[in-house]
Order: sequence, then structure tokens, then C-alpha cells
Amino acid sequence: MTELTVSNLAARRGEDLIFSSISFALQAGEALIVTGRNGSGKSTLIRVIAGLLASETGQVTVSVDGAAIPRAAEACHYLGHRNAMKREMTVEENLVFWKRFMGDFTGGAGVEPDEAATRLGLAELLHLPFGYLSAGQQRRMAMAKLLCAWRPVWLLDEPTAAVDVQSEELFAGLMRGHLDRGGIIIAATHQELGLEGAKRLEMKGFEYHEALA
Repeated sequence: MTELTVSNLAARRGEDLIFSSISFALQAGEALIVTGRNGSGKSTLIRVIAGLLASETGQVTVSVDGAAIPRAAEACHYLGHRNAMKREMTVEENLVFWKRFMGDFTGGAGVEPDEAATRLGLAELLHLPFGYLSAGQQRRMAMAKLLCAWRPVWLLDEPTAAVDVQSEELFAGLMRGHLDRGGIIIAATHQELGLEGAKRLEMKGFEYHEALA
């Protein structure tokens, strides 16, 4: 059983405090959709939770079966605006790298790169250099790396940018499958992701006002 807790989180952009006093908790199988206008702090929040940016105040805790792990980021997958794949390497080489680099977190196991690509409908492209793929195909392959190594917490920043409606539906199915396995999802987005029953948090930047339902 995984639980993620964010307590009194605040972060700065340069000298300015971009948000403060953010607190919420998510249990296994729950998702949080983070919304707000551009510049309101959605991406910053995701990156702080991922351990990529330092917080001004507050803390992020991930517990497994009631025991807090030393670093919350170790339980997280982060999918940002960039796909984090080498253009010169083949798709398969990229996915193999991420599978070996990340490894599996306690309580689950990732799938092989060929299966991950198959689930995204791109198995026939494994042999191609990543840079040869279209923008939409590249995004779908970046999604595939979430499947290659098990992490209970998915942190997603505009995950369906540059993909078509069919790909959006495909990824929605993958997200629902992750939640069914006891995973947790936090997604910053301007789009509907097909996650019925997800909690919502509206970011308002310097005028942060909690809207978590």
C-alpha cells in the first residue's frame, strides 16, 4: 500500500515565491489533476515532488505499508515536457537504458521494452533511431518508458501534448491500469485525461488558493 503526502509545500522562481501552503495526500489507486493558467506553478509543483527542484518550505513523503522511504523521488517516474530520449539511439536502446537505469521499486515489476512498445502501438518502430519518429510517436515512446520500470508514483507534466485523440485514449487506459495496480498519479494538464473520479488542484501562482476536492 503506497501513500504520498505533500505538507505545506512552497517554492520560488528566482526571488519570487510562486506558490505556498500546498498540502494533500493520495492513497494507492488515486489520481490528482493539477490545473491552472500558464505560469501558475503546475510544472514547478511536479518538479519539486520529483526531487528535481528544491522546495522553499514543506516536505514530500512517500510511504509503503506505513513506512516512509528515505527519498520520495525514488518511488517516482517523471514524464516532463521533454521526452528524455537520445535521438541517435534506437527506440529499443532508449527503453533498455531506462529499464536498467531505473530498475524496479519495491512491490512491482516493469515489462520488457518490446511489450511496452506494443502497448503503445509502436512495436514495429523499435529498431529505428528515436529521432526518426514523428512528434506524436516520440511522445508515445516516452510514455512507454513508464512501463519498463515499476514506480508506484507517476508524475506527469502535460503528458498528452502532441498526441492525437487515439493516443490520448490509449494513454488513459495505461493510466487507469496503473491506478488499478495500486499506483498513484499526479498530472499537470490543460486537457482532460479520462481519469474519472480524480481529485483536482487548481494552481493560481502568487494568488494560490486551494481547490482540492
